[in-house]
This record gives sequence, structure tokens and C-alpha cells, in this order.
Amino acid sequence: MYALLRGLAANPALPSRLLDRLVALADDELAGVLAGRDDLGRARALTMARRVGEAAVPLVHEGWLAAADVDPTEWPEAALALLERGTAPEAWTRAFAGDPDPARRERLAACPGLPADVTERLARDHDPEVVAELASWAPAGTAARLAAHPHLSVRRAVAGNETTPPAVLASLLTGEGLPPARRCRVCAVEGTAPAPVLLPGERCGGDHESAVGHLHEAVLRHPATPAQVAARFAHDPAPMLRWAVAGRADLPREACVRLAADPLPLVRAALAENPALDDDLVRSLAADPDPEMRRAVARHPRVPLDVLVPLARSTALGRSLLPRIATASADETEALASSGEPAARRLVALRRDLPAPVRERLADDPDAKVAAAVAPHPGLCAARLRAMFVRHGRQVATGVAANPDAPGPLVEELARHEPPVRRALREIARHPAATPRALLACLADARARPLAARHPALPPTALAALLADEDEDVREAAAANPTLPPAEMAKLLPDP
Repeated sequence: MYALLRGLAANPALPSRLLDRLVALADDELAGVLAGRDDLGRARALTMARRVGEAAVPLVHEGWLAAADVDPTEWPEAALALLERGTAPEAWTRAFAGDPDPARRERLAACPGLPADVTERLARDHDPEVVAELASWAPAGTAARLAAHPHLSVRRAVAGNETTPPAVLASLLTGEGLPPARRCRVCAVEGTAPAPVLLPGERCGGDHESAVGHLHEAVLRHPATPAQVAARFAHDPAPMLRWAVAGRADLPREACVRLAADPLPLVRAALAENPALDDDLVRSLAADPDPEMRRAVARHPRVPLDVLVPLARSTALGRSLLPRIATASADETEALASSGEPAARRLVALRRDLPAPVRERLADDPDAKVAAAVAPHPGLCAARLRAMFVRHGRQVATGVAANPDAPGPLVEELARHEPPVRRALREIARHPAATPRALLACLADARARPLAARHPALPPTALAALLADEDEDVREAAAANPTLPPAEMAKLLPDP
């Protein structure tokens, strides 16, 4: 029953009188769904919030409740949600800065536009998690000052703050100009009860080993960290730090050469996608025997096409458009589409902005993988899509089914293919041109079934039957279908 109520709560065609009944019985979960409706209205929102206090938070997030509707002593979580949106009175920030619940002070620390006195009070908070949250979002001056905080959790938060100045980031790496840290998450909680749950690998033997490692990794991943300082860690014994360095786009060449010879494929693969690499290093990494390495090289934004095409021939590169192909010039696009190498044609067939002559030539390609790659491309006419399906059958069925211009009769033909192409059924179940017969065929696939249950073209008798389906996702989807008759909707609601 609850899945049906969730579906009704999301149904855009739910009549007003039934919406009132749902509001009257909503709990916090249903209230969260109802809050997303366009027709809820402030009066219903207030009714739900007064009945179920937890409902106030999603109602604030969706804009139904304003500061004038919320008493921060009655609904503190909703008040904090308003502060997070920047639409609450400044006085609330001072009240929450002294709240005895550290979780609320921590949420306050993440709010935008805090007054200077509140920021200062939070920066002196005795709970390091509160100060760390502030350090994650504070302006540059506050972040710089908190870099000297004795707790490493706060310093780690400073390292993730995008406003932290480069000189401060360098100091967090080298320690120069900063007092030694005195506490970390591990040693600060020793002897406390109940003992906190530590992450795998967290340890402190007196030197805060794991916390320092996490701090350094965060600093190395910060784009404002000076490149020459970060490059020193290309020789670090810690693999995670070398991995972090390998992804930096500002590395000097000598660091790239060092990392290209790293014994760990994880580090080499991160480097292989790095825009800092020159052609020579890209070519050397493309010869790596590890297939993950070769896939990483293929994702390099400037990989030479004469390197990329052989990689596509010998390595499974997936169905995603590669960065180098996405930025190929018109001449390069034409050359790839005209290549005698199917792997080259397939790479460019994944683009969705091809000129019409190129798109149509690839749709007529004799290679099924090339045709399948271009099949979802908007702009292909019905006759060409049908010819593609006749030529290649199930190999292109999913791509054709995903094409927004596929007409209803063709979509139905795809749905009736024997044996069924299950991935195609999932595309058909969400296709706007899907016919009732096509959707009935989709019900045979467990993953397509909930998608078809939401489709407005599903026959009414099938829709009614799905309200009793054994799968609750299907029941919920059927109840959310806007073509469900109001009389059927009413039957799903408990008596008033």
C-alpha cells in the first residue's frame, strides 16, 4: 500500500480533493514526495508541517515555507534549512551558534553569508567537526588562520576549501610556518565511550600518520597548490600521494617522466589522462600492456588520432564519446568518418553534432558497431532507421530504440523482435512514441516494467493490473501514471 501512496503523491494528475486527503495522512516520507509537487500550495504545506514536524525541511527546500512560517525553536531543522538557503534572519545565526547540539552548529557553519562575529565564534568552537565545517567554506582570510588549528581534521578541511591561498596550501604540505598539529581523529577520541567507528587504515602511533596522509592528498589535489611544491611528491613512497600528483594538470615534464615509470598502474593511469603530458609521453603510455592504462590514454584530451585509432581497434573503450573526438575539427571528423578503419568510424559515430551528410553515411555503414553507435543520433529519418534495423537486426536495436525520432510503428517492431532485445525494451519503455502494443511487450522485462508502468500510452487494463504487481517499484510507477483514472486513484487511498 505504501508504494501506491508514494506513486499517488508524485502523480501530476492527482485531483485536488485527493491531494487534500493525501496531505491529511502524510508522514515524513510522503511529505517529502508531496513537497515536490507544483500544485501543493502554502496552505497545504503548513498543514503538513504542523502535523509532521520533519516535513518542514523538504517543504523549505522546495520553497513552500518561508522564514515567516517557521519558529526556529519549534522546527530547528527547518530553520537551518532556511539559513542554508540564505533566506533567514541574521539573528537566527547567533542563536544557533550557541546551540548545545554540535550537529546544528556544524550545519550552521556551512551556511552562506555568516556575520563576522558568528564566524569568529564558530572558529573557536570546542568541537573540531564544527570548526572543520567552517574551514571548508570560510573566506580566504579565515581559512588561512584555521590552517594553524591544532586538529588535523580542521587542516584537512582548509585543504579542501577552494579559496585557500596558494602559500597556505604549500605550508600545509611542508609544515613551514605552521605549529605542529597536536590532535587527529584517532588520538583525540582514545578512551572515549562509545568508541567511534574508524575508517579502514586509520591509525595514529603518535605522529597522526593516516590524518597527515589524508591532509597531504587533499592539498595535492587542490588546483591552487603551487606546482613545484606538489611535484616533489612524485617521488613519495605513499602510492596515494603519487596518484594525487599524477592527476595535476600543471606538472612539470620531469615529474611526468618520473610518474610515467611508476610501478603502480593506478598512478600511471591517472597520469595517462593528464593534459600536462606531451605527445611523446602519451605515445609511450599507449604501448603499456595494461588495458586500463590504454583506456586511460584514450581519454587524454589531446591524444593524437594516429594513437587513438589503433587503441580503439585493440582495446574496448566503451560507449562514451572520448574527449579528443568531441573536440575534433571538421576536417578531422570527415577524415575519421571516411576512414577504411571501422574503429575510426565508430569513434566519430558517437558524436551527436555530426553534419547531416556524415551522420547519414555512418547510418548506412556496413559495420554493425558503427551503425549502432550512430543509431541514437537525432535527425535520422524513419526510413534510414528502419533500413539500419533490417540490415543489422538486434545489433542496432537498442540504439534505434533510443533515437528520439524513431516513429511508433518502428518502435513497436523493435519491441516484438524475437528473441527480445532486453536493453532495447528499456529504451522503448521510456520512448515518447512507444505504442500500447510496444509497451505491453516491455512488461516482460523486469527492468523495463517499471518504466512502462509510468508511460501514459500504456493500456488502462494493463495499468490497473500493475497496481497489484509483486514488485513495489512497478506498483509505485503505475500509481504515478497520469492516465490512471481518478476513480482508481481514489480506491488506493484509505478511507478519510
